[in-house]
Amino acid sequence: MTTTEATRYLEEPLLTSPGQPLRVAVYSRISQGIRSGTLLSGALLPRETELGTALGVSRTVVREALMLLEEDGLIVTKRGVGRFVSDSLPHEGLEEFQSLESLLAEPGSTLEVQRLEFTLQATTDFVSDHLGAGVGDEFWFRECILSRDGQPVALVQEYMPDEERLRVLDERIGSQLRAAADEASTLLEALNRRAGQPFAAGVCRIAANVAGPTRAALLGIKASDPLLVLTQTAELGGTPAYVSKCALPPAFGHLAVTQWKRA
Repeated sequence: MTTTEATRYLEEPLLTSPGQPLRVAVYSRISQGIRSGTLLSGALLPRETELGTALGVSRTVVREALMLLEEDGLIVTKRGVGRFVSDSLPHEGLEEFQSLESLLAEPGSTLEVQRLEFTLQATTDFVSDHLGAGVGDEFWFRECILSRDGQPVALVQEYMPDEERLRVLDERIGSQLRAAADEASTLLEALNRRAGQPFAAGVCRIAANVAGPTRAALLGIKASDPLLVLTQTAELGGTPAYVSKCALPPAFGHLAVTQWKRA
């Protein structure tokens, strides 16, 4: 694909679904270009201002979308040079995490979970990549904030297929999903508790980034503050059925990681 063709692709009108944030639409446009080969492996991406002009969005929106793309391993930044399409798509790792509540709890402290959103949405590239959802499918999105002694220590975004597809994998999960979403815990923790630990750990990726304005506002930190971002999947009967993205500011403290390998 030539540079001219890549430029034309990026300048096509940006389409968004009802309620879809612009940063997600920009993420999808660039990620689709990477997967289709329109944006070649190793290619230098246009600057933030150029992307914003081409896509008709602000530089802030572009910057947040690029942050997410880098977290997910689709692009890389070379200081002083620019952002490039990754040479290869992300591969599986060996890390496994306990429940986030267990990781963040400390003796003598109080851990609280505040649900911000639980909605059925149209499939995005992020969900399709991790859960294998197709065009036209819907998925559940749940967002919550974990606070320890009143201080936000994690922003957790969780994604799962709709109930119909979940019931095919595990009837208990499909029937318990909405009730679990009302609990004061992460969705994965609530479902494991209700259904007797049906999930098997999948892949967990760890990335360092900065907060950006959207996450910073929710976590009560500066947009330029650093974050540790954990992207974790879980399976039902060998099929990916859950993915979460957890953003942790420096206040979270320490995490314990258990290495494992599939038999």
